[in-house]
Amino acid sequence: MIVAGFGMRADVTEASLQDALDQTGYAPDAIATVADKAEFDAFQAFARTRKLPIQTLSQDSIDQAQTQTQTQSQASLHHRGTGSVAEASALIAAGTGATLLSTRKISNDRLATCAIA
Repeated sequence: MIVAGFGMRADVTEASLQDALDQTGYAPDAIATVADKAEFDAFQAFARTRKLPIQTLSQDSIDQAQTQTQTQSQASLHHRGTGSVAEASALIAAGTGATLLSTRKISNDRLATCAIA
């Protein structure tokens, strides 16, 4: 299963999410992010429009997994305890033994990130 993990700012748009996903070059079977971001209207609309199931992760699952991300965002480290919410979400949602197929890509407007596992 191919999972797209997303990180995003509160003012993210569907276009931002699509731009970040497009940069990975993959078509996912599911999308994933942390619970509070999964509630954003644009993320919900993005999933609904593309008929993609959402895998919602708790902050505890990010903390407990201690997933090593290949890229490092200082903001993500400070607020979430991981170098990349997108990479960590993709890896955790894809399950044990998952590997990154695409590291974190940043939308042109810098409102969304996407990684593929």
